[in-house]
Amino acid sequence: QVQLVESGGGLVQAGGSLKLSCSAAGSIRSTHVMGWYRQAPGKQRDMVATITSGGNTDYADSVKGRFTISRDNAKNTVVLQMNSLEPEDTAVYYCNVRSLVATYWGKGTLVTVSS
Repeated sequence: QVQLVESGGGLVQAGGSLKLSCSAAGSIRSTHVMGWYRQAPGKQRDMVATITSGGNTDYADSVKGRFTISRDNAKNTVVLQMNSLEPEDTAVYYCNVRSLVATYWGKGTLVTVSS
């Protein structure tokens, strides 16, 4: 079982930056992929960025060049650095950890970008 706790959301003006952090408690293995998803009001939950234990990353096209995901395998944490934020980035951001047999979600943290 894995428990995920996110922190770092809030209100920021367009062009600003925020850093989201997620701490994972439980049995995290090297095969787990960690990442961030987001869900805007009335929309589906979409992948923002993911990272493997080896450091391979994947980003949504809409955030490439603005967001950076990083991971500390020893501390079981994953961080999303968000720069040049846009109003369209407003959403609840969810930490995600998945393996071949299970997927875990955090409760989410709200990011609001004002224009």
